[in-house]
Amino acid sequence: SSGINAEYGRDSHGVAQVRFITGNKILRIMKKKGRGTTLPEDLYSLIKKAVNIRKHLEKSRKDKDAKYRLILVESRIHRLARYYKRKKVLPPTWKYESSTASALVA
Repeated sequence: SSGINAEYGRDSHGVAQVRFITGNKILRIMKKKGRGTTLPEDLYSLIKKAVNIRKHLEKSRKDKDAKYRLILVESRIHRLARYYKRKKVLPPTWKYESSTASALVA
C-alpha cells in the first residue's frame, strides 16, 4: 500500500518533500505507475495503529489505557473516513470494521 512505499523515499533517503524534486505529489507518481492504493496514507497508519492496539489487547485484556486509546484511534478513523467520503476519495459504501481491519493493512 502507499503508506509503506511513500514512507520509503521520504524516510530512508531524507527526502522531505518529493514534490519539490519531481514537481509531482508522491501519490500521483505512484498512481501513474499503478502502485497507488485505495487508502490514503494517514487513514492507513491509523488503521495499522488500531490493529496493533487490538493485538496487544488480546494478550493484555486488563490494559484499560490501551482500551481507551483504541477508542480514541478508532473515532479518528471514523472521522477521517467521513471526510474522505465527502471528498470522494473513498467510496460511499466504505466502512471501517475491526474484524476486517487487519486484512486492510496486511
